[in-house]
This record gives sequence, structure tokens and C-alpha cells, in this order.
Amino acid sequence: QVQLVESGGGSVQAGGSLRLSCAASGYTNRRYCMGWFRQAPGKQREGVAAISDGGARTYDADSVGGRFTNSRDNAKNTLYLQMNSLKPEDAATYYCAAASSCAGLYKYYRVASWFDYWGQGTQVTVSS
Repeated sequence: QVQLVESGGGSVQAGGSLRLSCAASGYTNRRYCMGWFRQAPGKQREGVAAISDGGARTYDADSVGGRFTNSRDNAKNTLYLQMNSLKPEDAATYYCAAASSCAGLYKYYRVASWFDYWGQGTQVTVSS
């Protein structure tokens, strides 16, 4: 069974930075494409970034492009999301997710139902 555990959330002021981590167990995450989603209260879950199984391909949503960078360390079974220049609208619960198939990652990385496994989320608060 795959388990994903996010960490690194917290409260920062606008313009600040946070680095989220997602530790995977139950498998070696190198075989899965991984994604980051976020969900603010009253809003739908939004895909913000994804990375291919080997880490060579990354994708970012327009809303975070240039500010967020996702990466992975397959030796540590860990996924990262470096978030810079945070804005109040970035506040949300952030989730990492794993997809069993990488085919179509560029097309589906923002589709929650495309991913098979989810972490419990970590809260990010951004004050203005």
C-alpha cells in the first residue's frame, strides 16, 4: 500500500517562501509520476505542479509558474515543492499525489481523478 505524507506547511507573510515535502513509502516513488494539488476552503482541488517518474519533466500551473518549483529525490523517496513569492491566494491545504501511469502526465496533471494515491495534506497560510 502506498503512503504519502506531506510536511513543511506553515504560516508566512506575503512574499515569503516555504518548502513542502512529501515522503513516500510502501513503494519507490521513482515508478510513479507525482503531483501537487491545493484546496482552499469552498474551492475545488487545484492541480499546481507535477513531475515525471524520473524527474526530467515538470509541469506548473499558470497560477504558480515562475514562483513554485517541484523536484524529487528518488533515493530518498521524497517529493518537494519550493514555493517562493507567496501570495495570500496561495493559502490552502496542499496535497501530494501519485499516479500509477505517467502516460498523458502533461495533459492530466491538473486532474485529481487521474491520480491514484493521496497524502493527508499540509496547511499553508499566507498573510498580507
